[in-house]
Amino acid sequence: MPHSDGANKGWSLDKIKEINPKTILDCGTGSGIYSDIIKENFQDSIVLDGIEVWQPYIDEYKLEEKYNSLTKIDVREHDNFDYDLVIFGDILEHMPKEDALKLWDKVSKQARYAIIAIPIIHYPQGPSFGNPYEVHVKDDWTVQEVLDSFTNIIEYSVFDITAAFLAKFD
Repeated sequence: MPHSDGANKGWSLDKIKEINPKTILDCGTGSGIYSDIIKENFQDSIVLDGIEVWQPYIDEYKLEEKYNSLTKIDVREHDNFDYDLVIFGDILEHMPKEDALKLWDKVSKQARYAIIAIPIIHYPQGPSFGNPYEVHVKDDWTVQEVLDSFTNIIEYSVFDITAAFLAKFD
């Protein structure tokens, strides 16, 4: 779905305020909810770029207007993560764990911080809105598995369906 669980958004916003990034990359923008939240709270003080693979979302949600730069690509094929903050808002469950770990490795070498928001219950999902990228390929992440799998996590919060994690890279 182009929308994700809203429960973790307040926590994520608090972490963004603490970090005070100058550059953010929103991976898997969906409807652009992180853009809406960030622009509402930071106006234009942040360079906010996005990655979205599904053209109908880009068109329907006018994503090119919501981001300074929007790249239409599968995030696994993207190579530039040189940002203060990279956001993975309900996206890592849409790929095999091995792909998520490879992606995380690239991000950890380039970004200062990353936020992961991810379902932490068994949460199967098929294609929706005609989008095959909406399938939950790994639909059974747990908090402990995220902590064991992704390096440099320094804080997290658990909600009913999702959890949000903050990582800091040296």
